[in-house]
Amino acid sequence: MKLFLDTANFEWIRKLNQMGIVDGITTNPTLVAKEQGEFEEIIVRICKEVRGDVSAEVVATEHDGMVSEAKHLSSLAPNVVVKIPVIPEGLRATKTVSGLGIRVNVTLVFSANQGLLAAKAGASFISPFIGRLDDIGQRGMEVVEDLVKIRDNYGLKTEVLVGSIRHPQHVLEAAKIGADIATMPPEIMEKMMMHPLTDSGLKRFLEDWQKAKKAKPPITV
Repeated sequence: MKLFLDTANFEWIRKLNQMGIVDGITTNPTLVAKEQGEFEEIIVRICKEVRGDVSAEVVATEHDGMVSEAKHLSSLAPNVVVKIPVIPEGLRATKTVSGLGIRVNVTLVFSANQGLLAAKAGASFISPFIGRLDDIGQRGMEVVEDLVKIRDNYGLKTEVLVGSIRHPQHVLEAAKIGADIATMPPEIMEKMMMHPLTDSGLKRFLEDWQKAKKAKPPITV
C-alpha cells in the first residue's frame, strides 16, 4: 500500500520524504492556507520534493470553472493530480478532465455509491473520508471495504485512497482491507514508527554496551 502525507507543510514533507516512506501528497485549500507563500509556489515546491502524486484541489463548484482550474493545476507539474469534489457538477467535470488525460482524485466521498459514480466518471483516485464518518457514528472503514470489493469485482481502473485518517489503526485497517493508498497527517505517520518496547529495548542495549565497554580490560602491547 502507498502512504501519502495529507499536508502542505514543506518541513514535514521533506523530513519524512528523506526516510523513503512517502509515496505522495494530498493537499486541500485549508491545508495550503496554513502555509506561507502563494498557492502555486507551494504546490510546485512540493512536486519538486516528492516524485509521487501530489493532489491539488479546485475551488470552483461548477463544471466550466473546475475544468479551467484543472487544466491550470495540471500544468504546474507532471505529478499533479487534480482534486474534484463528488458533487453532480464535479462528476461532470471529472468526465471532461479525465477525457483530456488529466488525472483526477474525486474527494469528499462518504458512500460507496458516490465512489462507484466517481469511478464511472473516470476518476483515477477515489477518496473516502473515514474519520468524518466515524465522528457521526458510522463505521468509515465499511465504505472502504465496499469500494475495494466493487473495484475488484469489476476491474475498475481507479485507486481507493483512504482519507480523514485519525490514528495508526486506521492505516492498518486500510492496508488489511486492500486499499491502494492511505493519506494521513504527518503526526500519524510519525506515530506509526513508535512503540514503547522499541524505546525500552534500545535504552537497554545502549546501557549494556556502556557496561561492556567499562568491563573490558585495557589492551596491553
